[in-house]
Amino acid sequence: MASLRTVNYLRQTRQNILKTIKDLSADQLNKIPDGFNNNIIWNVAHVMVTQQLLVYKLSGQALYISEDEVNAYKKGTKPEKTVSSQEIENIKVRLLSLVDKFKEDLENDKFKNYNEYTTSFGVTLSSSEDAVEFNNVHEGLHLGSIMALKKLV
Repeated sequence: MASLRTVNYLRQTRQNILKTIKDLSADQLNKIPDGFNNNIIWNVAHVMVTQQLLVYKLSGQALYISEDEVNAYKKGTKPEKTVSSQEIENIKVRLLSLVDKFKEDLENDKFKNYNEYTTSFGVTLSSSEDAVEFNNVHEGLHLGSIMALKKLV
C-alpha cells in the first residue's frame, strides 16, 4: 500500500500546479504556444486523468472522472476545444479533492489487485504502490511543462 508520505507528495505537487496557474486567465490556460501541441489546462487535466487511470482503472476500481474527460485528456490526446472558465474551476477543485478521495480509498484498502502495465516511460507497474510512485514522477514532469508553457503565454 502506498505510504502517507507518497500521498503527501502527490498533494504537494498538485498544490504547486495550482500555485503556478493561479494568476492565469482562461485564455492563457487555453493558449497553445507555437511549437507545442498542448496547453496548460490540458496538462493540468491530464495529470488528474492519468492518476485515475494508473491507480484506479488498473486496480479494477471505478473512476471518479467521466469517460469524456478520459477521452479528452488521456495519453496521446491534445486540446480539441477551448476549456471554459467553469470547467477550469471544476478541474482546479477536483485536482485536490481527488487526492483526499484517494487517501480515503487507500486507508480503506481499496487497491488489492493490479493489472501490470508498462508505461511509455519504460517503467513496468506491478502494483498500485508502483502506480502511485510513478504517478508522482509523471506529475512532476507535467509541472515542469506547465512552468515552461507559462513563460510563453
